[in-house]
Amino acid sequence: MFYESSAWKKHKSCGTSPLLPMTPKKPQQWLQVVGHAGSFHVGDYGTLLKRFCEGEQQCYLRLMEDVLRPFVPAYHGVVQRDEQNYNMIDNLLTHFNRPAIMDCKMGSRTYLEGELLVARERPQPRKDMYDKMVAVDPEAPTDQERAQQAVLKTRYMQWRETLSSTTTLGFRIEGFRKSNEECHTNFKRTKSREQVMEALDNFIDSNTHIVWGYLRRLKQLRQVLEASDFFRTHEVVGSSLLFLHDWTGRTGVWMIDFGKSAALPAHLTLDHRTPWVDGNREDGYLWGLDNLIDMLANMLPLT
Repeated sequence: MFYESSAWKKHKSCGTSPLLPMTPKKPQQWLQVVGHAGSFHVGDYGTLLKRFCEGEQQCYLRLMEDVLRPFVPAYHGVVQRDEQNYNMIDNLLTHFNRPAIMDCKMGSRTYLEGELLVARERPQPRKDMYDKMVAVDPEAPTDQERAQQAVLKTRYMQWRETLSSTTTLGFRIEGFRKSNEECHTNFKRTKSREQVMEALDNFIDSNTHIVWGYLRRLKQLRQVLEASDFFRTHEVVGSSLLFLHDWTGRTGVWMIDFGKSAALPAHLTLDHRTPWVDGNREDGYLWGLDNLIDMLANMLPLT
C-alpha cells in the first residue's frame, strides 16, 4: 500500500526480538510504499512490515493492552525478511477502495528532549545544517552563523519547527495523496491557520460527509486519549495521525509512528496541552488535536 509521508523514512533498525514464522504468500493488490528502500514491505493477509525498532515495539505491546488499541494498527510481533527484522502491523489501507491518504504529524515539537541534551553536550557547528537552513531561508542565519557557515544542531532543530504549523497549531500536514493519485508533499512552510485549512479542504475535496466522518473519529480519539494510561505516561513525539477516506464515504483515523515515543519516569505524567518548556517533557499533542478538530468543525456549513 501507499503511504505519502516523510515520517516513514526515519526509523532505523535497533535491537533483536523473537521471530515469528512468515505466513504463506497471498496475492493482493497494493501500491508502492514511499520511504527508504527496505524500511517497509507489504506483508501477507493485510499486514505491513516496518523495519524493526525496539522502542516502537515496546509502545505497540503497551498499546495492545490500552484503551487506545482501536485507534492504532494491530500489532502482530516481529518477523524476518532477508535477514532483517520487521515489526508486523495491520495494513490500514486493506479495507478501503483506492483511498485518499493524509499524514499529520502531531505535537508542538518533533525532537525529543534527549536529542537536545545530546546536541548541547557535544556542541558542534554543522555546515550541512547551515546549508539546509539557507536553502529554505537565506535570512535565517545570524551574522555569527553566516561567518562560520555552520549552525548548531539544537539551533537548527528548533528553527525548523518554527517554519510550519507545528509551533503555531500543534500539528503539521506532512503530505497527502488524493484518490486520483494527485500528491501534495510541500508543506514545510504551511504555517497559518488559513493555509492549513486550505490544504485540508483540498484533501477532502470540500466533502461535508467526509468532514463529519473525520470529526466523529477525532472526537472519539480525544476522549480515549484523555483516559489512556499509555498516553498519560509517554512523551509522544514524532507520531502521526493517518487519515483515510474513499469514494464510498468510509473514513478512518489512526495513530501511527511510535519510534520516538518514550516512557516517562514513574513519578511524571503529562497532560499534552501545557506549553513545552525544556525539562517538562510536554509534547502539545492534545493541543494540536484540539486545533485540528476546531478547524474541521469550522469547515462545516453553519446550518
